[in-house]
Amino acid sequence: MTTFLETERLVLRRFTESDVDALVALDGDPEVMRYITGGAPTPRAEVVADYLPAYFAYYERFAGFGFWVAEDRAGEFLGWFHFRPRPEDPPGQVELGYRFVRAAWGLGYGTEGSKALIDKGFREFGVERVYAETMVVNTGSRRVMEKSGLRQVRIFHQDWPHPIEGSEHGDVEYALTRSEWAALA
Repeated sequence: MTTFLETERLVLRRFTESDVDALVALDGDPEVMRYITGGAPTPRAEVVADYLPAYFAYYERFAGFGFWVAEDRAGEFLGWFHFRPRPEDPPGQVELGYRFVRAAWGLGYGTEGSKALIDKGFREFGVERVYAETMVVNTGSRRVMEKSGLRQVRIFHQDWPHPIEGSEHGDVEYALTRSEWAALA
């Protein structure tokens, strides 16, 4: 398995076919999926047919960007990060995201991995702007963004086909530019 990045407590590596069960379990937890699907699980068939192939495709198309398994130093699956350009993003802009098992919540893993990815993006991959989005009511995710150095830039409303509880408050975008990051360093 190819290690992408290591921090004090985390190893970030590429996804493999053997991660299916861990992904299904992660996306099967209603609390993990609360702000994503309203708690509905992701079907195993969707993880196998859609999610993993999309994750693998990022490794081929974008050097240094994609979806990364987050494990502790003992190899325990904690969740994942993504650090990737979306199709509509201008060059040099990447989205940061993360999803963790509940046992890993509140332990600083999200902040630790996010900071490491942000630093790597600015230092090695020519990133100009990192952004992350979540629901306004998702205070846990917003804290990770803030602790990672991102600042709130806007609140916006999307037209969701299946609104979930709290979506009426909108979504929030946090961001950090290369110059802001350099000033923090």
